[in-house]
Amino acid sequence: MLRKLPRSTDPNVLVGYETNDDAAVYRLSDDTAIVQTVDFLTPIADDPFTYGQIAAANSLSDVYAMGGRPISALSILAYPPSGDLEVLGQILRGGLAIMSEASCAVVGGHSIADEEIKFGYAVTGLVHPAKIWKNVGARPGDVLILTKPLGSGVISTALKHGSAEESWVRGATQTMARLNRQAADALRELDGLQEEKSSVHAATDVTGFGLLGHAREMAEGSAVSLRIDHRKIEYLPGAVESAERKFLSGGLKNNREFLEGRVRFAPSVSEELRALLFDPQTSGGLLVALAPESANRAVEALKQRGVSARLIGEVLPQQPTPIEVI
Repeated sequence: MLRKLPRSTDPNVLVGYETNDDAAVYRLSDDTAIVQTVDFLTPIADDPFTYGQIAAANSLSDVYAMGGRPISALSILAYPPSGDLEVLGQILRGGLAIMSEASCAVVGGHSIADEEIKFGYAVTGLVHPAKIWKNVGARPGDVLILTKPLGSGVISTALKHGSAEESWVRGATQTMARLNRQAADALRELDGLQEEKSSVHAATDVTGFGLLGHAREMAEGSAVSLRIDHRKIEYLPGAVESAERKFLSGGLKNNREFLEGRVRFAPSVSEELRALLFDPQTSGGLLVALAPESANRAVEALKQRGVSARLIGEVLPQQPTPIEVI
């Protein structure tokens, strides 16, 4: 639908909706631009405080994926008129805890009465106009880094069916509530003070379209192909078991259907692991295409900050199929 709408002609719009990027970027001056994004979701955890944490981390993620630093946020809330106000207070406190961790000020918001709870934020950040990370720009020879394990979608689906083990849920919620701040900080430090050359050629966060969906956007937008080694990907505890037991969401099935013909799997990739690569993630990690000479330093810098980063593949010259999974 967006392709049918006129695009902005304002020259200060550095990133709009035409590239399906994670957030918009608007230039204020030669050395300052704002990053703008909005995201909200229905309850993803039983505990209201945890739900608020995850919603906040998820909303902040797109700013980090653009190389930005969040500075302020407006809350978005839909809540039942007869809902428990103590539960609402816990949701808001969970969100504020993560926003405080991110040094992002919550300055207001908007709420409506709705029988289905929804919560999130519209976030504003800052970035240098010359140091924006986009989801396009990957180059042949680049390496692919993923900064969080996969599997939050299938574990959440297992939880809804009452079949998720407590340790699975604990691991998934901890991962979803973890900010991508440390990963973004490490990668920005890797670039140092370079004004004209960046080691990060493309970046995105892995959310509702799953790893392969967001990888497809990067590949096709960059006019390259990606080769992903499924053996190098980290999965959350319980993710493989949940996929084996067919706790597959409607979003996963939609992702698989949308990407039909765009992904080629090696015969050795099992059905459950294929499912996890399509699995919609909430507050997932960053997928980054990085100059190969910076790969080892990047992984080391990420690990020093406690980020579970993995080298999961490489960028190839454009092939008939955008993504190959080996």
